[in-house]
Amino acid sequence: MEPYMEELLKIEHGFKPFEEEAKKIVNTHSIAESKEIALDLLKSKFYQLRCCAIFILGFISSKDKSVILVLKACAQLDDSWQVQEIVAKAFDQFCADHGYEKSLPEIKEWLSDQNPNICRAVTEGLRIWTSRAYFKEHPQIAIGLIAQHKASDSEYLRKSVGNSLRDISKKHQELIEKEISNWNLKNSNIAYTYAYVKKRH
Repeated sequence: MEPYMEELLKIEHGFKPFEEEAKKIVNTHSIAESKEIALDLLKSKFYQLRCCAIFILGFISSKDKSVILVLKACAQLDDSWQVQEIVAKAFDQFCADHGYEKSLPEIKEWLSDQNPNICRAVTEGLRIWTSRAYFKEHPQIAIGLIAQHKASDSEYLRKSVGNSLRDISKKHQELIEKEISNWNLKNSNIAYTYAYVKKRH
């Protein structure tokens, strides 16, 4: 086992060491080599190594579009919550590097998926949405994209939706109030999301 792998396996809290190691790999290898390393690490039974792999893929995703499919598969199949958090970060990395407006097709495609993990990677990864380029100038579009999952059967996704909309409400309260004023609160799933939008810290 490579020395860096042994060090990563010692990490039990936080993700920064995985990200830093991924940057080292990407900075010292070609895109193709970095991808090969990441795909190998994804086979590991240790979530720490898979997290490092996801960070690598995020860093190269805007340069190799096939990587997006790998990230989506990870979101769909990996049962580690830690890995799911890094998939969200990696998707945002892709959007940042590729450009948020140019990434709208990928954003919409992921949000239209039937798997809640894939949708959450977007709703959670882009938080705070209106601090991101493009969405900063188009908060209504961000709100519309997020709110489409307010009634999801996945509590995990609904919580992310509610939190994301609450984030936006801090600068765009009128837009959020307008959005949620039309929600059917008799639907228990929607009421759950609504409660998170209105939740006070």
